[in-house]
Amino acid sequence: MNTTLNRRTFLRTAAAGAGALAATRAFGAAPAILSTRSPGGQLRTAVIGCGGRGVGAHVGPAADERLVALVDADDSGIAKALKKAGSKTGIRTFNDYRRMFDALGKDLDAVLIATPNHHHALPALMAMQRGIHVYIEKPMAYSIAEARQLAATAQRFKVATQMGNQGHSGESYRRLCEYIWAGAIGNVTEVHHWSNRSNGGVGPRPAPVPAPKGLHWDEWIGPAPYREYHPDAVKTERGKTKISPLHPHEWHGWHDFGNGSLGNMACHVMDGAFWALKIEHPTSIEVEEMAGGSDERYPTGTRIRWDVPARGTLPPVKLYWWDGKRTGMQHAGIDKEDTEDSVAKEARNRPPLVAELEKKYARDFGGNGTLYIGDKGIMYTGCYGEGVRIIPEDQHKAFPMPAASIPRIKGSHQGDFFRACKGGPPACAAFDYSARLTEFVLLGCLAIKAGLGKKIEWDGPNMRCTNLPDINRFLARANRKGWETGLT
Repeated sequence: MNTTLNRRTFLRTAAAGAGALAATRAFGAAPAILSTRSPGGQLRTAVIGCGGRGVGAHVGPAADERLVALVDADDSGIAKALKKAGSKTGIRTFNDYRRMFDALGKDLDAVLIATPNHHHALPALMAMQRGIHVYIEKPMAYSIAEARQLAATAQRFKVATQMGNQGHSGESYRRLCEYIWAGAIGNVTEVHHWSNRSNGGVGPRPAPVPAPKGLHWDEWIGPAPYREYHPDAVKTERGKTKISPLHPHEWHGWHDFGNGSLGNMACHVMDGAFWALKIEHPTSIEVEEMAGGSDERYPTGTRIRWDVPARGTLPPVKLYWWDGKRTGMQHAGIDKEDTEDSVAKEARNRPPLVAELEKKYARDFGGNGTLYIGDKGIMYTGCYGEGVRIIPEDQHKAFPMPAASIPRIKGSHQGDFFRACKGGPPACAAFDYSARLTEFVLLGCLAIKAGLGKKIEWDGPNMRCTNLPDINRFLARANRKGWETGLT
């Protein structure tokens, strides 16, 4: 099996995929997908990544089909997954998905991938080129070029796909779309998203220590640049240092492995605006405020702006992402720094309007959510679209409920995927949609790498930054030898 693909070919393939996806959106539905190799029967499934989401969300549904294999670089993750699978027998286990595909590539119908982000693309590509259907946790790729390549590959091999932004299967985001399309708040020109996650840090990389027992470190590093295992150190606002493991969760805050708070939460929180406002490519992205971070670590707090041009009859819109805490926040173009004392009353990094509305209407908008600002009103959704309302409540009650115009999903997000695997309609968060949402989110990560106040002028169709050409090196990454990404 040849899985080598150089950087130039990688970018060319991704760009070609963008054209194919554009054609699909212009001319209608994607091509019919392959059904399972056992039509009407149970899917032969594998779960790749048996950490929190793997065990918590995927092992059970995979076992309700026919769970064939479990893969995790951590022996303890596999042990937990086997316990979760209960009395299911005949499940093979692996620390390396390359070995799993070598052994079982002809005996699988679907894989569910819940690894750290830097491992998302490679097993998905290996599966799709074998005709195996793919579900990937959000974001569906570590890099923008990978997102485009995954979408193009799914079309090439006609497999069922789904990204794990489960709110996209729910009722609430559908109601949001229908309200906005019915003119409930008029023309939406500004959207504010926020998250209480602070997946980043400050300071240098901690000194190496032995990897935890049972963690197969070389397999965990996989396609990322090699480094010795080290813990994750997070400096608190009180000046103390808290030491926590890099694995299984804090990898989110390191550039080599994750995508910060955006990668952790934005495919959930931003999904509604991306869908309801029919967003394609922004024209620019800029970090307006930032706290913490380094060349290796994501910030502990940001405010990022995406500028989206008019789309048909829809006006231009500005979307903002607020995350983490305000302590130590630097402001673009302003000689000012927020201190702990100055933000004691609202340490969370949220739009000021959220606190104003909470006080005015005596309600809590939660740690993750969105406000949609229209010329006739405001709407709110929670992390996964829940709680969709026009604000204030009397305005919501006064607006006639729009007719349901978007097909509803029966059952779970994984169930929607499994139906597609068996020849049903494409899953609602298939890669033709999710790649575009993922790219939009990852442009925020690209802006973080550009730096505070460095506006990125973005040419979406050609996948390049036009004004800061050096930033384009972050669109793709050459994988470590033996873990190259590519197709035969």
